[in-house]
Amino acid sequence: MAEHEETLIEQIKEKIHGGDSSSSDDEKSKASEVAEAVKAKVFRLFGREKPVHRILGGGKPADVFLWKDKKASAVVLGGATAIWVLFELMEYHLLTLVCHCLILSLAILFLWSNGTNLMKKSPPHIPQVQIPEDLAEKIALSLRYEVNRSFAALREIATGNDLKKFLSVIAGLWVISVIGKCCNFLTLFYIVFVTLHTVPFLYAKYEDQVDSFMEKATIEFKKQYAVFDAKCLSKIPRGPLKDKKFL
Repeated sequence: MAEHEETLIEQIKEKIHGGDSSSSDDEKSKASEVAEAVKAKVFRLFGREKPVHRILGGGKPADVFLWKDKKASAVVLGGATAIWVLFELMEYHLLTLVCHCLILSLAILFLWSNGTNLMKKSPPHIPQVQIPEDLAEKIALSLRYEVNRSFAALREIATGNDLKKFLSVIAGLWVISVIGKCCNFLTLFYIVFVTLHTVPFLYAKYEDQVDSFMEKATIEFKKQYAVFDAKCLSKIPRGPLKDKKFL
């Protein structure tokens, strides 16, 4: 699909330029606009317009999820696996682990500090750890923004303006509730974490094949939904919706 897309874009550019190397800036701009229009028509999963790296936020987190920094990705995934093994398989408790880590850290620092005094050396400098005020404010503002956006999305879904989105959310919540019965929160969190380290990487590697398959699946789903809407949903009586103002 990608090779066909690039070939089509090159053909469009050649037709606009007309084989003249001294084409004007207007012709180049027109060729770019047509090329972008062709790219927009190519089916992408969930209608995405940005690369997978930018959708994941870009920067270091996206590099970790897409295994661009293999060492960091392996360390993060290995740490998550170790935590899951400790708490799930070995049935370790969080409070016990925190206490044991503090005991070990304090014992090492105490022995290190007193050992240097006995050897008549300068004691080690223990740095003072503080959370910066600006960092705490940024985290709080980001959390507030995400919570408000979630509330706004739930309100929009609850109004019933988009029945398809409403049914999709209900189905998604039902699937999550069924999964929640089969495993606890830590196992579910670990599954999601491993999924974030595998699915985006595989999709970025085989995105053309996946998008082609999902395009066919989406067309078939729309056909089945149209039949379901004509036979069932269109017969459900619904009153006029009024836009209520929430203060």
